[in-house]
Amino acid sequence: MRKIKQLIAAATVSDGAGVKIKRSLGQSQQLRLDPFLMLDCFGSEQANDYIAGFPAHPHRGFETVTYMLDGHMLHEDHLGNKGHLKSGGVQWMTAGRGIIHSEMPQQESGLMRGFQLWLNLPAAEKMKEAAYVDIAPEQIPVAQLAPGISAKVIAGVLQQAAQQWAGPIQGLSTAPLYFDLTLEAGKSLSIPVPDGHNALLYPFAGEISVAGSKVKEHHAAILETSGTVELTAITASRVLLLAAKPIGEPVVQYGPFVMNTVGEIEQAIRDYQTGRLTSGKAAETIQLHQ
Repeated sequence: MRKIKQLIAAATVSDGAGVKIKRSLGQSQQLRLDPFLMLDCFGSEQANDYIAGFPAHPHRGFETVTYMLDGHMLHEDHLGNKGHLKSGGVQWMTAGRGIIHSEMPQQESGLMRGFQLWLNLPAAEKMKEAAYVDIAPEQIPVAQLAPGISAKVIAGVLQQAAQQWAGPIQGLSTAPLYFDLTLEAGKSLSIPVPDGHNALLYPFAGEISVAGSKVKEHHAAILETSGTVELTAITASRVLLLAAKPIGEPVVQYGPFVMNTVGEIEQAIRDYQTGRLTSGKAAETIQLHQ
């Protein structure tokens, strides 16, 4: 059983054009978990907390994963691609060599809630072409693991005894697991995670216990690197489980650019300033096979 190595309390910050978010991973360059660079949780019923959205901005060198729990956002990029992200859906975007995009709310009131995860790319993949996977809610398997326990499987494979559920995202070099777990109060769950994978638990509703240690709501629990992931819901809870194979390469970040060296960052800035950040090709929209 994996024990907790570190707890990171999410800090309330502002990003984009003033969107209020809770940031755990990524508060500083020291608070990362290879290959995870940043984990933001946004959620508010007050339109002023999200209505300004995320106007056009560039990325290079990593992937962004947006999981919309509630609400409606419109994604647009510099080449005219558009995608609607609605309640329960996911967009897995590979920025690769470069993309300029925006994410803007398509509602003027009501609850908007979800996550954005930044997932690093290895050096050999940082300059590949940009691509999207748009995942509708009905494409995400929901595993009923036991009475009072369920899991949405976004990436990787969830194994329980002789059963397994495969998420729509597979085959990436970091072999990520991305599960949204729901547990009634008092319920316990054990999930196998490959030894060597870095892993964290993030309860975004309720409180959980891991190896006898309490994890409060909106705290990221960084776990040891071997053994199963086991948790008990102290109260009715929803929890993200994220795990992936570490890349083990230098990380140099400057805002929306994540590369391996300072020189590569300087090149990314020059490319953006001179209009050469992107390849000029349309970002590929990858269709999932049902």
